[in-house]
Amino acid sequence: MSLAIPMVEVLRGDFVESIHFGHAVISNSNGEIIEAWGDQNRLTLPRSSSKILQAIPLVESGAARNYNLKSEHLALACASHQGSEIHTNIIKKWLNAIDKTDNDLHCGKQFPSDPLAYGELIKNNCKPCQYHNNCSGKHVGFLTLSEHLKGDPDYNQLDHPVQKAIKSCFEDLTHTANADSAIDGCSAPNFACSLHGLAQSMAIISEANEISSSSRIIATYKLTQAMLEHPHLVAGEGRACTELMLAMNQRVVVKTGAEAVFIAIIPELKLGIALKIEDGNMRASEAVITELLVRYNMLDRKHPMAIKRLKGPIRNWNDIKTGEYRICF
Repeated sequence: MSLAIPMVEVLRGDFVESIHFGHAVISNSNGEIIEAWGDQNRLTLPRSSSKILQAIPLVESGAARNYNLKSEHLALACASHQGSEIHTNIIKKWLNAIDKTDNDLHCGKQFPSDPLAYGELIKNNCKPCQYHNNCSGKHVGFLTLSEHLKGDPDYNQLDHPVQKAIKSCFEDLTHTANADSAIDGCSAPNFACSLHGLAQSMAIISEANEISSSSRIIATYKLTQAMLEHPHLVAGEGRACTELMLAMNQRVVVKTGAEAVFIAIIPELKLGIALKIEDGNMRASEAVITELLVRYNMLDRKHPMAIKRLKGPIRNWNDIKTGEYRICF
């Protein structure tokens, strides 16, 4: 953390009450750093910010085509959704289409973060299912790829064909050799890379098109377009990824990851962004990604969704404004 820099200050009245330190990199597809703050080589577990990388083999292998997956399926494969009906209805139908059930998933049961869906479960005295898990779209994608590759049911294991394909793709796009991994919150492997490598991979994806002779480039294009087409599936109502993509008129893909990682894919500028806040604070990562998108003219600083992430405000239980955040890098 010695190279981390102050990025976001949290104010209470006129007092700086907290400071969030972190790192950020903006790169092009050749790995040339356009701007960087902190340690560009900070080894990072991207967590859910790397879901688009994990979904590429689903499309590149032909599995998505063979199972007639639509853009909403691809968006959910890259999503950290909140378990509302617009998410779970598609997940359940997708499971049925590949002749699988909730029991075939390995992501774990999780109460939905969507208030309405959560309330329905509580009201009816029902327990959550695995399809409510915010990573269930990714996992049904894993299951679909496993069926296509004729793999065994343990698709989460490092030596499974699904994870081998993901690791190979991840290493190629992030320019990482022999990537280490740790177990993510959804029990799938999460591969590590430098923050620079993560930003470069997103820049490579930003240049993808549908007329390439490369199956990987076409796959990344389809996934990017699916996320842009369905921002509500990528996260959900009130969530930063959804609100920021809508605020930018669905021109930029943004995706958060646990412990305050954030990426952006900017096709217009052919750039990728990756950032990490050292203390894992999500409000800080949301503030920094918003600031960078504003600086690169992708987002209007006066847009309500920009103000919400850059300023707050912070309110107490009596709805009195007690403070706000501010960028300090």
